[in-house]
Amino acid sequence: MFSWKIWVIASTVCISVSEIKGQDPPDTEWWKTAVLYQIYPRSFYDTDGNGVGDIRGVTAKLQYLKDTGIDATWLSPIFKSPQRDFGYDVSDFLEVDPLFGTNTDLEELFAEAQKLGLKIVLDFVPNHSSNEHWWFRQSELRVEPYRDYYVWHPGKPVAGQARPAVPNNWNSVFYGSAWEWSEIRQEYYLHQFEVGQPDLNFRNPKVVEEFDEILRFWMERGASGFRVDAINHMFEDDLFRDEPINDPSDPLSYGYTHHIYTNNLLETYDVIGHWRKVLDEFVEQTGSDTIIMLTEAYTSMDMLLRFYQSDDGSEQRAHFPFNFVLLGELNGESNARDFKYVIDRWLENLPRGKVTNWVLGNHDQPRVASRYGEERIDAMNILLMTLPGVAVTYNGEEIGMVDYRDMSWEDSLDPQGCNVGLEEYKWKSRDPQRTPYQWDDTYNAGFSVANKTWLPVYPYYRQNNLRKQLESEWSHYRVYTEAIKLRRHRAFREGSFRSRALSEHVFGFVRYLKDDPTFFVVIINLGGETVEIDLLDLYDTIETRVYLVGTASRYKINQRVNSSRLLIGPYESLILGNDGTSPAGTVLECLKLILSCFFVGSILTKNIQI
Repeated sequence: MFSWKIWVIASTVCISVSEIKGQDPPDTEWWKTAVLYQIYPRSFYDTDGNGVGDIRGVTAKLQYLKDTGIDATWLSPIFKSPQRDFGYDVSDFLEVDPLFGTNTDLEELFAEAQKLGLKIVLDFVPNHSSNEHWWFRQSELRVEPYRDYYVWHPGKPVAGQARPAVPNNWNSVFYGSAWEWSEIRQEYYLHQFEVGQPDLNFRNPKVVEEFDEILRFWMERGASGFRVDAINHMFEDDLFRDEPINDPSDPLSYGYTHHIYTNNLLETYDVIGHWRKVLDEFVEQTGSDTIIMLTEAYTSMDMLLRFYQSDDGSEQRAHFPFNFVLLGELNGESNARDFKYVIDRWLENLPRGKVTNWVLGNHDQPRVASRYGEERIDAMNILLMTLPGVAVTYNGEEIGMVDYRDMSWEDSLDPQGCNVGLEEYKWKSRDPQRTPYQWDDTYNAGFSVANKTWLPVYPYYRQNNLRKQLESEWSHYRVYTEAIKLRRHRAFREGSFRSRALSEHVFGFVRYLKDDPTFFVVIINLGGETVEIDLLDLYDTIETRVYLVGTASRYKINQRVNSSRLLIGPYESLILGNDGTSPAGTVLECLKLILSCFFVGSILTKNIQI
């Protein structure tokens, strides 16, 4: 038997090790592991009773965001606009639209968010403006220096016809030709989106300078970042060549051509690199926290990853481009192998030293419950919160809101849906995922006291709303917030990642630390059958305990399970692991430390009794 002094030393060390497990790592840049929550202001909370959400509504709900565990929120456009495309047609980039409030309201939002430790990211829409912007009106009149602020073309002369034909076969994302005739200028202007959204000409350095000043204006007032909208559309072929035909079935659809001359032109990356310098210089001059730039582009992986940095790594660009693989490449029909392939491929191609991100929903895509199925809501939210990097979630996903797919033609407003007509609008419209937030079971789901809201409230909001889920012992919202709490653990913030398809429909991955026994295993069953799995196929551990379960789980939190024969029920999701404080981890560590002290003591004191 060894000296009691050595036993005390060993016990003290063991207790100290146990106490530090699970603490947050040293402070790092705020955005690298953030939960970024997108707010669609029109539908979040209405404080003035006009049926449309507003900036004061966001301010009123900041404590809710803080309580939920959100780090930053990104606001869809709130700037002055005729609202033909709900704010993405900006008529003044330096003024808040009266529909949402005032510049003072926005500055108050920045200030209140700062008090709570929250960051506010603004939508930045450089590809186009509204045709009601004064730049466009001056450009249409050929007034300098605005004459070439937009993309103009005289068109193709046609014999016997007064008006020339459109310059080429380019089509709008919103259907039909991307060219619109101006009677005033007697030329065509390009609009890759709605007809009221003329494309700006970024080959004109004065246009770039205008947007430099817009960035500085809002940084000075408290913006913590910018999400750059539709960035891959910003440049077009300056020879205006026809694009090759992709799908001849509908000559007016966006898919009619292969977009080699209107999408992903290399000049785009130079402008992003330039704006990154504008942001970094502001941070350096003011000593503020990092101000981030996020880019939105639905494009191939190789083109998307270029938004991080130049090919040789010498120029830094966006802090991260939105990663849409959970939106575009996976759905309710995907199996475990699909999930493993898509997620692993993204992580393996990520440039060294860069931060990844995962986008589970936004205002342009069907909601999680509608895209993956309501039975997979918890699984997808748990997945989002436990993958490496930034988690991007859309307002309402935390309570499992669903799309209002039966919205009538009369109530529909989205030009992307309305432009294709009565027969197809339901499948093209983005209105169903933009309905008002369901706060409670009162009138208009607690969103507004107006007689009519801008879009109708989802009819079954009384069955699904935030208040009901807060009052429930276990709910989608509870799962969401508990997943965020676990996310703060060092293993999720810094840990390595390894995944496996444990069966056809059971996907699992482990987050672990190489210098620590802590690990967490995330298991989601995408299918409707019970499956027995062996976690030893994924991670070398025998005993684990349950840290989090979805609303449909058979297991209880803190329950210990046999990892080698684990039953996973239909659509079940759970997090297992060992954070070093459970007996399996603590005893093993203590034993190692005691043995270490035993040998140290035998050398130093020679006080070993047998």
